[in-house]
Amino acid sequence: MTKGGAQPNGEGPFHHPGDDGFERVAVITDIHANLSALEAVLEAIRWLDVDELYCGGDLIDYGPRPNEVCRLIEERRIPTIYGNYDWAIARDRLECGCAYVTEHDRALGQRSVAWILAHTDRHSKHFMHRLPFELRFRMGGRRLRLVHGSPRKVNEYLFADKPARTFERIARAADCDVLVFGHTHQPWVHEYGGVLFVNCGAVGRPKDGDARAAFALLELNEAGEVHASIERVPYDAAAVARDLAAAGLPNEYAAKLVAAA
Repeated sequence: MTKGGAQPNGEGPFHHPGDDGFERVAVITDIHANLSALEAVLEAIRWLDVDELYCGGDLIDYGPRPNEVCRLIEERRIPTIYGNYDWAIARDRLECGCAYVTEHDRALGQRSVAWILAHTDRHSKHFMHRLPFELRFRMGGRRLRLVHGSPRKVNEYLFADKPARTFERIARAADCDVLVFGHTHQPWVHEYGGVLFVNCGAVGRPKDGDARAAFALLELNEAGEVHASIERVPYDAAAVARDLAAAGLPNEYAAKLVAAA
């Protein structure tokens, strides 16, 4: 594999596709202010010779480096959509649209959002305010659609164990062949109703018991079909957990980062 050619606007390893679209694409999502995880993933992707890299949002919250993450995404000119946290923090709102299981979880979440609101600068908020809800692109003859939660709502959780009829209903209205998303922090790949569903997992805060950063790799095979795999990248999660706690974020978040819980 090579280190790639030139990104649009002359930076990085990515390039514009021809008339038939891309052949290999990486998608990252749910970075959550974890700069170390993002840097590790970008370095891994650099060696994959991808045509393009997309970001599915939630650049901030939970982690200690919101502005550095926003700057890196912006500087690399990575096409990015907003997640529920990006949308809320960009508008100085305390409500992130999250589904809290307990009142304790809600209290922790509100404490974290308040921290992020206070520590995210105006430049980062302005950057996130400009992000779109979705992005569309092609791989061969296949149409791909990138959203954060679902095509219906930015904060809808599409867990793998939802009833098949839920995904079949979404597939009928999806207007794409491959639906790429995140938000749950738990990766999975499955086809419903002729649409390939690809949950990319999370770069900055996995919740599937594997603390390594996750991203999706999409590849066009000889038959013209899109194959999706979930790639994992190790990084020093323990060091980020220490930074998180030292910054004044909830200690429980530090423990969950290391446990990927």
